[in-house]
Amino acid sequence: MCKTRWLGAALGAMLALATGPAAAQQEFGKAVMTGGATGTYIQIGRDLAGLMGQCGQTLNVVESAGSLENFMAVRTRGNTQFGIVQNDVLEYLKTYSANDPDVARAIYGVRIAFPLYDEEVHLLARSDIDSLADLAGKRVAIGVENSGTFLTASLVLDLTGARPAERRQIAPADALPALKAGDIDAFFYVAGAPTALFAEGGIDGEKFHLVPIADQTLQSVYAPATIPANTYPFQPEAVTGIAVKALLMTYDYNPRGNSYQTQSCKAVSDLSNLMLTRLPQLQESGHPKWKNVDLQDIPPGWDIGSCVNLGLQPGYQLQCAAPTATPAPAPAPEEAAESEANRAYREYICATLGC
Repeated sequence: MCKTRWLGAALGAMLALATGPAAAQQEFGKAVMTGGATGTYIQIGRDLAGLMGQCGQTLNVVESAGSLENFMAVRTRGNTQFGIVQNDVLEYLKTYSANDPDVARAIYGVRIAFPLYDEEVHLLARSDIDSLADLAGKRVAIGVENSGTFLTASLVLDLTGARPAERRQIAPADALPALKAGDIDAFFYVAGAPTALFAEGGIDGEKFHLVPIADQTLQSVYAPATIPANTYPFQPEAVTGIAVKALLMTYDYNPRGNSYQTQSCKAVSDLSNLMLTRLPQLQESGHPKWKNVDLQDIPPGWDIGSCVNLGLQPGYQLQCAAPTATPAPAPAPEEAAESEANRAYREYICATLGC
């Protein structure tokens, strides 16, 4: 994947500070890093917190700038076992780590808890902007540093050769009023549709629209996507574009380590068991994006966490106020190219949900 030099330098400096998962200094707690107050991540985080709440456990839902901050928090922030991260951020980190030992050291130990859903790349712009090429000479908001939107927007612009006059680092929640006021001409927002910012943002369909993202270079890097007609009040027609995969990330805690590592591993195992046994509940009553979750869709190059697999094993003891169904063991086809952790994960998933 293409890497912008200035973005890589900033990311390398941030990751160089990471040395390992921070131990809790005070009372043990559990948290998931999400995103902005109007984004899909925070709603997904609240759904996960609801699952833990059914077992009398508290999972704190933390607002953040987005994927880059979430990745670093899982690696270094105390009492933070989970973070939602975009797959292109993971690919960027993996690629960049090949030539930078600081980055390689910083990503060590970070694992996948579960694959989630595809996130659409939204580009909201003035009605006279019809394509990425039309961003030439325009003022474009690309999200704030440390967010997934920031990285994705930067890569999209670089890969396509689009040349805005200004790339402004503005969070989507602040970019919408800036667009309405005429201070910018367009802004990117990577979020699972429907996102509350656009659904409830009072956007005038005569003045603004979602720009189709159609480029062969992008189609070779990102998954194709369509935002169906009327997903948002201002959007009467379907919009074609691209998407990135959202993943729930964790750390590979040692269940036989110190107290913090042991408790954190247990928290990861508990949530994993709940995800496996109560996914239909999330799909029925949670954010609409839960219906698009495919727990088999593990991105290449990253492994499932060992504490995740502990929670998926048949007979795992989850202490809940309400009973939880125990997965029935069943063999699954083994894929030689996969790691042992990912093979075991697929076996547990297939045993419960079928393949």
